[in-house]
This record gives sequence, C-alpha cells and structure tokens, in this order.
Amino acid sequence: MKKQDLPQDESNLKSANMTEVLYVTDENNNYTTANSTGWEAKKAALDESLALINERIEEARQNVANNAASPIVYFMELNKMDLQVLAAYVGMWQWRVKRHGKPKIFKTLSDSVLKKYADAFGISVDELKNFKG
Repeated sequence: MKKQDLPQDESNLKSANMTEVLYVTDENNNYTTANSTGWEAKKAALDESLALINERIEEARQNVANNAASPIVYFMELNKMDLQVLAAYVGMWQWRVKRHGKPKIFKTLSDSVLKKYADAFGISVDELKNFKG
C-alpha cells in the first residue's frame, strides 16, 4: 500500500487518541512505516469480535446468576481467557479448572485455591466468592 493511500477512517483507535503503525511504500517504492487511525473494514471486524466477546461475558454472567456455573467461568470470560490460559495462570491441570467451574465444586474450594484464581483475575477472594451474577 502506498503511503498516500493509507486509510485514516474513524475507529476505536482514533477515539482513544492512538494510531497503528503499518508498513507502507513511499514514493520511491521503499518500505517505511506510517501511522493510521484505522480503516472501515478493520473497524467492522473488531466491532463484531467485541460484540461476540460481550455476548459470551453476558452468557457467563447469566449462568452464574442461574447457578449453572461458578464465578470462575464469568471472570475467565471477562478476562478473555480460556481453560488453557487460566490453568497456566493458576498452575493447575485444565480438567481441575473446568471442574471448578461447577457451582457445587466451587463452594468447596479452599481460600488458598480461590486466592490463585483471584490473583489471576486481579480481584479479591471476597469478590470472587460473593459474585452472584
């Protein structure tokens, strides 16, 4: 893409006073960098991705409120983690983390185990224990 053709459309970057650095070609066809505030196609893709993420977060919140999942599931979605990532953060096997997503099992977890989850989510143990959706 030529430097003069680099799109500067409205996007989330512009509203946050940020730009994205991209490689473009200058007038001599040499590669260089240039700043862009975004373009429409990328904005549409990001907006759709964020909408899907927000749907997953809301679904997890509803599951916690309906006692179908533990707060671990909600905070995992809120922090955009999956089982593999969360298991690595807390130093447990994935099957254990998945098991802790069940409300009945969650209620039996010790404070030391809950602290690992709370630290991974950046919240307190009390916030984790008392989240009701």
